[in-house]
Amino acid sequence: MNLGHFGMDSITLAGSLEAKLTAVRDAGFEQIMLQARDIVGNPGGEAAAVAAVRASGLRVTGFQVLRDFEGLSGHLHDYKVDIAKAMLDMCHQLGSRVLLACSSTSTHATGERSALARDLRKLATLAVPYGIRIAYEALSWGRHVNELPQAWDIVAEADRANLGVGIDSFHIVAAKTGLDALDEIDPAKIFLVQLADFMWQEAHTFEERIDTARHFRVFPGEGVHSEQVAELVSRLDRAGYRGDYSFEVFNDDYVQLPLPVVAERARRAAAWLSRHVPRRSLPARRLRARGS
Repeated sequence: MNLGHFGMDSITLAGSLEAKLTAVRDAGFEQIMLQARDIVGNPGGEAAAVAAVRASGLRVTGFQVLRDFEGLSGHLHDYKVDIAKAMLDMCHQLGSRVLLACSSTSTHATGERSALARDLRKLATLAVPYGIRIAYEALSWGRHVNELPQAWDIVAEADRANLGVGIDSFHIVAAKTGLDALDEIDPAKIFLVQLADFMWQEAHTFEERIDTARHFRVFPGEGVHSEQVAELVSRLDRAGYRGDYSFEVFNDDYVQLPLPVVAERARRAAAWLSRHVPRRSLPARRLRARGS
């Protein structure tokens, strides 16, 4: 199985950071997407959390998530800059090369594209000394930016080498964004791809999208849009994307199950995609045998 570029998101698993790291590694994955709460919520403190990640041998796919950064002004902007600096520092300590930033939902943020581009340019500049890339993701309930083409236009206008887009299949499907939109994006500027599906045909309102996104996602191969997710991965590969895929599956049922059970579902999803996507060039690294 050519699965070396698939990983899991820690948000999918219950338990301590150490338990999550063990479950992901024992399932054979080589990488994990971490969230800030994994670090600051660790009982042993931030340093112990970082040490556990490094000792696990897992590569950190990325670190999430910086919210509501762009489009603010005055003291709100200054506040978010301070938050961004702290997030970048944690991201750097973990050895992550990518920080995920989601499009703003704030009612206090402007939708003026030049202002959004200016703020993302500033964020990218702050990340340069750390060697970190910023992946800007369009939340499907974002106030001004809620589809991938909008996020790409702003990233292109900001024009920074370490600023690109993050793609989340859930938001693509929920917003009904046509996959032809992928053809307009430079694959070298796609810094992260997160994969998930859900169990009903559509989420009609922003509120329903939020509820579905935060509680009812499932792995590719388990939901009703899985063929569309597979086509998304196939198109990205044909376009030349050679980066990481992370399973970001928020699911209230999964966090009540033993970690190995959920990690095995992720492994099956990776195998399902490998069978359904005719990828020609995904590196032929193999998942380690479970327990190795």
